[in-house]
Amino acid sequence: MNKDQKQEVIEALKEKFNQYNNFYVTNTEALTVDQVGKLRRICFNKNVEMKVAKNTLIRKALESIDAERFSGVYDSLNGVTALMFSENAKEPALIISTFRSESKTEKPVLKAAYIDSDVFVGNDQLETLKTLKSKQDLIGEIIGLLQSPAKNVISGLNAGGKLASLVKALEERAQA
Repeated sequence: MNKDQKQEVIEALKEKFNQYNNFYVTNTEALTVDQVGKLRRICFNKNVEMKVAKNTLIRKALESIDAERFSGVYDSLNGVTALMFSENAKEPALIISTFRSESKTEKPVLKAAYIDSDVFVGNDQLETLKTLKSKQDLIGEIIGLLQSPAKNVISGLNAGGKLASLVKALEERAQA
């Protein structure tokens, strides 16, 4: 690979890192060609982009964007590295976990994940990443919590009207 080709790869990676707020650094070493093909198809179907690149080129791309921001990822750039880019923070974790259980293999191994400026390092973080809630899920929960008191007040007011009419009916019955 000559210098121009390396620069093209770095530019393509920079574009992906700028496009996505979430990416996973995984080790796909020891997977067969068929397994890698299957993993790529699963990623494609789930709107997750999977890219394989040399660790030095990945590091140069990250450093050229913001060396400090991505510093927690650098130590995980060793061995065979596949990157998974996704809008949904937990989708790659779910893909990795499902792929492992279906293929009965320990690969791919999570080396690191960069999620909205937070870095999760190590394969033991996979369970944590699987339980992350998406931005839409959190917004939905907040809206539900905000609506709950208003619904209670409206219910109380509606019940109050019914209670008042019941008291009036009893009062009229007592007078009659």
